[in-house]
Amino acid sequence: MTRPPLPPFDETSAREKVRLAEDGWNSRDPAKVALAYTEDTKWRNRAEFPEGRDEARLFLERKWAKELDYRLIKELWAFSGNRIAVRYAYEYRDDSGNWFRAYGNENWEFAEYGLMQNRHASINEHPIAEGERLFRWPLGRRPDDHPGLSELGL
Repeated sequence: MTRPPLPPFDETSAREKVRLAEDGWNSRDPAKVALAYTEDTKWRNRAEFPEGRDEARLFLERKWAKELDYRLIKELWAFSGNRIAVRYAYEYRDDSGNWFRAYGNENWEFAEYGLMQNRHASINEHPIAEGERLFRWPLGRRPDDHPGLSELGL
């Protein structure tokens, strides 16, 4: 299975890969999102270290069961060959109605056929008031005219 765009990345293909990843995660569909990763993918996400597509899918199921009304923006930071670095922010609420914004950086490494084989994430988050939310589009894909991280001053 291939998942274009394929490495080696140029700026255009790296930006496309980042937006496709953002769109996938904003779907909040663990089974669909997991298909973007190799069968033997390795992740580092806070204190969790999923290995393999099935563990990644289970991780995402747990994540989106807790992080409600999840909305994410990713932005290209750097790229070279089969690697892409991104920065991102997402907002979500918990089941008590408390809102949070998380900030992070990810380093991605892709197999030659375009699936991600390594994902290293560093994340921090803090509570925000509902009135401080910046990501207010309807659930799903971020509209093309919605500002990105740089435009929002994040």
